Amino acid sequence: MIYLYLDESGDLGFDFFAKKPSKYFTVAVMLVKGIENRRKIAKAVKRTLQKKLSKRKEKELKGSKQSIQVKKYFYRHIESVPFELYALTLNKRRVYDYLTQNKDRLYNFISRKVLEVIPFENAAVRVGLVIDRSKSKKEIKEFNGYLIQQLSGRIEPTIPLDIDHHLSHEAHALQAVDLFAWGIFRKYEKGDKEWFDIFRRKIKYDEIYLP
Repeated sequence: MIYLYLDESGDLGFDFFAKKPSKYFTVAVMLVKGIENRRKIAKAVKRTLQKKLSKRKEKELKGSKQSIQVKKYFYRHIESVPFELYALTLNKRRVYDYLTQNKDRLYNFISRKVLEVIPFENAAVRVGLVIDRSKSKKEIKEFNGYLIQQLSGRIEPTIPLDIDHHLSHEAHALQAVDLFAWGIFRKYEKGDKEWFDIFRRKIKYDEIYLP
């Protein structure tokens, strides 16, 4: 089974005059093959929380909050685990005006563009996609329907595609992809590659949309 974990970093604000939104918006997907590898990543997240953050009583790892030392500790425990990262980063200043008013559509589109480059031909049994739960029921239904429609031609009809939305503190692997999404976003937003360079060999796809 192929497990996919999707998260984003940055924001979809477009008021560059009155406010200070991010210049970029990154959607990243972590691909993990097999339940054993998924468990190893989840175990590394839990271990990092227990060993490095228990005194602060933090319930989840966040790329924007954790120090580089915590991130390095986490990565040491999953470096040998086979997983892949795919990311697409939106240059927000190049987005058409009408799309800046339809953020859900824009988010769904960028997510689809990332998922399109994933080699689904390697899926032999089932594909499970897990997303951080931040949408309303209506938005979840629209997101799921859109992705199923767009990806159905790339996945064998006999292979089920499950899409689940979980709270990040309840899904440890989502916390892992949050760390990686932040590292990729940070590279574009601030030119900061300290964390990115540590995990870069796991990246299979990293592109800018509307460069």
